[in-house]
Amino acid sequence: MAEPAIRLRKVHLTLGQGRGAVHVLKGIDLDVAAGESVGIVGPSGSGKSTLLMVLAGLERADEGEVVISGQSLRSLSEDRLAAFRGRHVGIVFQSFHLIPNMTALENVAVPLELAGRANAFERAEAELRAVGLGARVTHYPGELSGGEQQRVALARALAPEPALLIADEPTGNLDAETGAQIADLLFAEQKRRGMTMILVTHDKTLAARCGREVAVRSGVIESGGAAPARPEAAVAGPAL
Repeated sequence: MAEPAIRLRKVHLTLGQGRGAVHVLKGIDLDVAAGESVGIVGPSGSGKSTLLMVLAGLERADEGEVVISGQSLRSLSEDRLAAFRGRHVGIVFQSFHLIPNMTALENVAVPLELAGRANAFERAEAELRAVGLGARVTHYPGELSGGEQQRVALARALAPEPALLIADEPTGNLDAETGAQIADLLFAEQKRRGMTMILVTHDKTLAARCGREVAVRSGVIESGGAAPARPEAAVAGPAL
């Protein structure tokens, strides 16, 4: 059997200290196959978004094993972890997190430049065209609609050609029609590129579009934690 793209074993994470400490993740086990789309669902405060932060290396587990593409994140220094994330993981948040005094093109290109990628601005423009913003590259975030800003954020996440795309409530700040357009774009790009995608959402319709749903409650996985033997999205693309 092929090695999972993502493997979590007995992952625990407590946030805060003293009386304010909260045991958020409580022994999480999770396997995700390369090319899968996985929707993580559960009530508010269940630990869904924290689980994504652990997968992205933005939070370090207190205990347990987090392995992405055969690489244990626990063994990486902060600098090496940031470099690994920049190469392998794209992240889209509910709040777009664009830099307001940079154009759409600059928002996508600057992270590529910082990572030392060649032809950063050419690649950024190509990604903006791919998400339907070829005519908006010189516009600033304040000049773009919410849906357009999320498209810029998606282009920024996709530009390094990550094998893993993580999306945290990517349609949460959008109206229904715009959210549906962004969802269509997410799944189309995931399929076209052969990426593994982990999606946190309260939207049951959006979660149902994923190949598998993982239910989280009170910091534990209630169902869906094991990867299928044959992922539904076994298409050509970057291996994770």
